[in-house]
Amino acid sequence: MSAEKLTVAVIGAGGKMGMRVSRNLQRSAHNVFYSENSPAGQDRIKEEGRDITGTNDAVKDADVVILAVPDTVLGVVSEGVVPQMKAGAILLTLDPAAAYAGLLAKRDDVVQAVAHPCHPSVFLERTTKEEWADTFGGEGAPQNVVAAIDEDASEETKAAAEATIRVIYAPVIDVHWVTVKQLAILEPTLVETVACMIGTLLNEALHETVHTAGVPEEAAKAMLFGHVQIALTNALRGSNPFSEACEIAIQYGKDTIIKDDWKKIFDDSELDSVIAKMLKLEAVKR
Repeated sequence: MSAEKLTVAVIGAGGKMGMRVSRNLQRSAHNVFYSENSPAGQDRIKEEGRDITGTNDAVKDADVVILAVPDTVLGVVSEGVVPQMKAGAILLTLDPAAAYAGLLAKRDDVVQAVAHPCHPSVFLERTTKEEWADTFGGEGAPQNVVAAIDEDASEETKAAAEATIRVIYAPVIDVHWVTVKQLAILEPTLVETVACMIGTLLNEALHETVHTAGVPEEAAKAMLFGHVQIALTNALRGSNPFSEACEIAIQYGKDTIIKDDWKKIFDDSELDSVIAKMLKLEAVKR
């Protein structure tokens, strides 16, 4: 297969991620087929000028099949799709949970890959209105992507996977290749269990500041939003040291809010547990 001109099938093309990746693919040189079962999703596809193809027809000649469906149905969908794929094709999923949990149907002659967007960095040097408006990525602001692929995949196949990844998440700065397990540690553990949890904690703290402590909302937001920026750049980039008094307050916050054993979330058993909960499984199959 040539990375410059691929045949790509998007399954679930009318969903949230399906629409995002389809818009970028539609602007590419690749030959793309769009498949969607739900009537509402089909309407969204048609509204943007794309034709709908049945899943079997979309998949049979595809070099890359993208499963843009919810994590909880990836296993079932893959069972219907993988047997229809041609030998040497790539099954590309957009989140590592199902791949890590062993839910995806497999064939010896079909390569599995997974690629997840990092979203535009908080430290990205934005210069245009389009970049500022694109907080999610895949439109105006450049982002990195982290991906995994079968260890025995050829360089040609890996290049085709990367070419597809760079299109669907464009504009892409770099594609960082890791293992499926490492990608699962990044998401959910690092960015959902920790970073997204902290984001919701900040929102709860803001609510308490305004509605319990009685601080005017605009004043609270101004103080918080500015200090989130300086907290991240100081802590993650070492831009400026925190003051001695701030360090005391930080330690008080850790002692009061964080459990002593919180780093257990990086244990394999904890990763298995949270992914099983996310996918509504009794246990992962890996």
